[in-house]
Amino acid sequence: MKKVVTFGEIMLRLAPNGYYRFFQNDQMQATFGGGEANVAVSLANFGLDSVYVTKLPKHAIGEAAVNSLRYFGVDTSKIVRGGDRVGIYYLEKGASQRGSVCIYDRAHSAISEAESSDFNWNEIFDGADWFHFTGITPALGENVARICLEACKAAKALGVKISCDLNYRGKLWTKEQAKRTMSELCRFVDVCIANEEDAKDVFGIEAANTDIYGGKLDREGYRSVALQLANTFGFEKVAITLRTSISASVNDWAALLYDGNNYCFSKSYHMNIVDRVGGGDSFGAGLIYAILSGKSSADSIEFAVAASALKHSVEGDFNRVSVLEVEKLAGGDGSGRVQR
Repeated sequence: MKKVVTFGEIMLRLAPNGYYRFFQNDQMQATFGGGEANVAVSLANFGLDSVYVTKLPKHAIGEAAVNSLRYFGVDTSKIVRGGDRVGIYYLEKGASQRGSVCIYDRAHSAISEAESSDFNWNEIFDGADWFHFTGITPALGENVARICLEACKAAKALGVKISCDLNYRGKLWTKEQAKRTMSELCRFVDVCIANEEDAKDVFGIEAANTDIYGGKLDREGYRSVALQLANTFGFEKVAITLRTSISASVNDWAALLYDGNNYCFSKSYHMNIVDRVGGGDSFGAGLIYAILSGKSSADSIEFAVAASALKHSVEGDFNRVSVLEVEKLAGGDGSGRVQR
């Protein structure tokens, strides 16, 4: 069984019921999620040996976060316990022309105050085939960026493949900070994952003839983006998700995978969205699984996009779908008919 290690922050998610606005009533749903944790859950659901690394307090909320991962079979044995708080994010889900809103309350979380001495990366990567992190994690602070760099160096020395989802978050750091830090980290990355905005925001690489707010995406422009990223950092593969936002409720969803020789575009899905948070993470997990399973580039991108399309129909950060469900959709059965 292939072993994948992910590293990042898992947060408590507080969200009004359904599509209510903040405090439209006095109830909020409490769940857990976070970029690399979402990937770890997907990979465990796909049957891989999925290891999640972070730092969490020893109190009841920290334990609940750990148990939310254990429920899906994620290996939590490398999670460091300590610190005072679990990061929180508040989510107001958008609908129609009203976009979703995320408010972070994650300052001084346990992982944001972690130190290099908390993690023995040679031990953590023992027997690992793959390491995944996102651009959100080094944005938590210079100390966490340093830990990410140490993890990448250890993984590379042990022959572990490394993937990174650029995931630029303007609420966490500036574009200048992101470019400086991610340029150093990306020297170690084998598979880069980005969306239509990340490459521009972090590295200034922009797709021509594209207007993401007007719903106009140009395929040739993204071929150029993928090639520029690969040439700049020596990535083996570059995956770019292509989202056409018709509204908060309706999106078209597709992706491109460049493997150094071929540009493989997936089919496009017309989605009515239940919950889009974690959509990119489910894509990353699908891509990692497909590559580790030996699928071709064309089949890998189809699997990843199908996995993510299904996630948009699932409440919460975690993608609760199986390989069989993804394969069925990737194979062309998107009818949504009742299964009896």
